[in-house]
Amino acid sequence: MKLARILAGILVPPLGIFLTVGVGPTLFINILLTVLGWVPGSIHALWVIVKHDERMDREGVY
Repeated sequence: MKLARILAGILVPPLGIFLTVGVGPTLFINILLTVLGWVPGSIHALWVIVKHDERMDREGVY
């Protein structure tokens, strides 16, 4: 599932964010960044996905 979220974060950044954290402020920020440019949206999506996974690993949720 992590690979799918990373690929979605690169190809369709808001989808990667949605699959990772759901609907919230992070998703709306990413939509705005993606509208301003695909590259900023992708960078933000990858950052959120990786940080979310790190946090979940640290907390032992997975």
